Amino acid sequence: MPVAVPSDLRPVLDRLPTEPLLIMGAGPTPLPRAVSEANGCLINHLGPTMNAVIEAVQDMARYAFQTEAEKVLGIAGPASAAMEMAVANLAGPGRRVLCLVTGTFSNRLAEMCRGVGADVDAVETALGDCITPKLVAEALSEGQYDLVTIVQGETSTGVYHALIPEIARLVREHGALMMVDAVCTLTTVPLQMDDWDLDVVVTGGQKGMASIPGVSLIAFSDRAWAAVEAGPRPMPHWCLDARRAWQFWGHHHYHYTAPVPGVLALHEALRLICEETLEARIKRHSQCTGALQVALEAMGLTLFAPSDWRLGSVLAIRRPESVDVAELRAFMETEHRVEIAGAFGLDIFRIGQMGEQCRAEALYRTIHALGEGLRAQGLDVSVPTAMAALADALSGPSC
Repeated sequence: MPVAVPSDLRPVLDRLPTEPLLIMGAGPTPLPRAVSEANGCLINHLGPTMNAVIEAVQDMARYAFQTEAEKVLGIAGPASAAMEMAVANLAGPGRRVLCLVTGTFSNRLAEMCRGVGADVDAVETALGDCITPKLVAEALSEGQYDLVTIVQGETSTGVYHALIPEIARLVREHGALMMVDAVCTLTTVPLQMDDWDLDVVVTGGQKGMASIPGVSLIAFSDRAWAAVEAGPRPMPHWCLDARRAWQFWGHHHYHYTAPVPGVLALHEALRLICEETLEARIKRHSQCTGALQVALEAMGLTLFAPSDWRLGSVLAIRRPESVDVAELRAFMETEHRVEIAGAFGLDIFRIGQMGEQCRAEALYRTIHALGEGLRAQGLDVSVPTAMAALADALSGPSC
């Protein structure tokens, strides 16, 4: 006889929400309809149709990265897998890496480099501070490095590194390769791989690009690819071996079964980016995150990072003394169907401003839910004042 489904497991069959949450956290982000529909398609992962899709994804990704680099590859995995591909192919025994650490995700890069046997040094700042060119110059003067890593937008602390062009120039003068994690920033703020002389840029689909989690992108400069080819063989990684991956992404040869629906979703996300244009998209993100910041401050809240290096893609907000963040988030979800993010050990909560989160209707709904959640915990905030401030700041066409 067939084994019956255990009674205590039956609730899992009814877990899909009838009304999905408005996801306003640090990722994943809401999907445009075209991306969602593409993610429901399946074609053969080899053959002329898939080849055309792959080539289009690469061409559009070059626009997103602002590069003419040949070696643009997709990865079947989260953005952390793209980070691992870079690290596995460019760090390792005998290579020295300088990691610029400002929080959880920049520290993850350092951990990955140590994991593959690289000799790792780190420049670490206080949480909420940014890496400056002066700090980098001082660290580079202490020894010779093969690779330097930085996160453009550290979502764990809400820190944005606007001075990457200056830092990259120092790294180039030093003779090292420059790797940038643009997971939450690509297409939300300026990033110009070629003009800034960057060697490796990684990103995930599920944040600024408004695609699904689980398919990511990496771009290698010619210098970086030469270092990849000079690396040891055989590689201990199969899926993350960049040379093997290029057989699929560059020559349409079998590597492993590609996540076809995810690649199709990424294709549609990139197509929408190209249609909107980077200039318009970045302007939309700037206006919407600026408006949200105005509304939050009108509500009496304090933003964690100083304005000079504040990340707009994921805003970090200091927790008011009397507020329980877990209760606040639960109230917003159950009463208003809006989800925001907690934190990685800091006394903050976070609101995402990436892709489809940067729409006026999403901001109004989020500010209303947040204000009511704070009022439910006894905080004296004026929701109408915050909403009016938001409306004034949004008075423009971009959002």
